[in-house]
Amino acid sequence: MEDKWPPRKRATYLRKKFSRLNEKRKKEMALRRAAGPIERKRLTPMQRKRVLSKTGGRCHICGGKVGQRWQADHVHPHGHGGNHAEENYLAAHALCNNYRWHYLPEEFQYIMKLGVWAKKQVEQGTAVGDKIAAGFVQQERRRMRRIDRED
Repeated sequence: MEDKWPPRKRATYLRKKFSRLNEKRKKEMALRRAAGPIERKRLTPMQRKRVLSKTGGRCHICGGKVGQRWQADHVHPHGHGGNHAEENYLAAHALCNNYRWHYLPEEFQYIMKLGVWAKKQVEQGTAVGDKIAAGFVQQERRRMRRIDRED
């Protein structure tokens, strides 16, 4: 049965929806792991060149130019059974690829919609936007400290 959109009880609906999607993702990942490891294969330089040309040298997630340091992102995620074939890769920034992670397509669409809405709230200086901005800055500081420690 299709969900009604927009929902009447927004916060409750979204919490439940995200929870269901998260559980679905976890079950798929567990089934994938139970099936055993998939051999990862490196793309050859020529294969990487062809993957990069599919997107015209741009990240398939954000559309920005990828430059020299880019990742071959699985279109059908590896964690959900996607294979390591040239046809299953598109170019992506490392940051974009890592944020997309192994979310299900529907789950990632919600994340994008929320992000666009949150950005608008921050830009407009609403009370919720100020809270989002403060939390985001705090999270980015933690992330950057973690990255600095890894280097």
